[in-house]
Amino acid sequence: MTLSLEHIIQKPSITSSDKAPLLLLLHGYGSNEEDLFSFAEELPKNYFIISARAPIAMQPYGNAWYHISIDPDGVKSSDNDGARQSRDLIARFIDEAIETYDLDKHNVTLLGFSQGTILSYAVALTYPEKIKNVIGLSGYINEDIIGLKSNPSYAHLNVYNSHGTVDQVIPIDAARKTPPYLEKVGINSTLSEFPVGHGVHPTNFYEFKKWLKEQV
Repeated sequence: MTLSLEHIIQKPSITSSDKAPLLLLLHGYGSNEEDLFSFAEELPKNYFIISARAPIAMQPYGNAWYHISIDPDGVKSSDNDGARQSRDLIARFIDEAIETYDLDKHNVTLLGFSQGTILSYAVALTYPEKIKNVIGLSGYINEDIIGLKSNPSYAHLNVYNSHGTVDQVIPIDAARKTPPYLEKVGINSTLSEFPVGHGVHPTNFYEFKKWLKEQV
């Protein structure tokens, strides 16, 4: 079976009689599946880790989940139609990966960075039945690409999100809107802030790793 997204995998080194949980890594704009996969070795050993490549090839290298444009005044805009297509593509890929690798469909974690975080939130809030945990690094919630259910069931979702206080790509103010939005739909969440730009502080890494280990 050919899956919808190019990807690389790391099988769990700690196994049990139960099906392995899935940890899906979603990289940022202009990057690729090797980026977040670089710290897969340091993540909890019971997860089947998949790092997916975004579908849009960029020049001269890298990939994107959707296009971003900047007008002459320097104002950024996102291709929300493209983002919604990638949202649905990721949801389909999750089903394919669970079937192909025989994984636990009730224990799926999304770990995103930047654009990958924006998509992680969109997938989890549009398809809550597919997701258990979200780790959102250096991103924010784009309400325009979320298909909220009429009677949403979000109580089971666990969310960790963090951001750099001097991020010049996605300002911290955008990330600070995430916890109140999540609370509005019934998800308790806080925002961890670190004194970095658009990246992951070492303390940030150890914090979300510990958080992930605590999710059962």
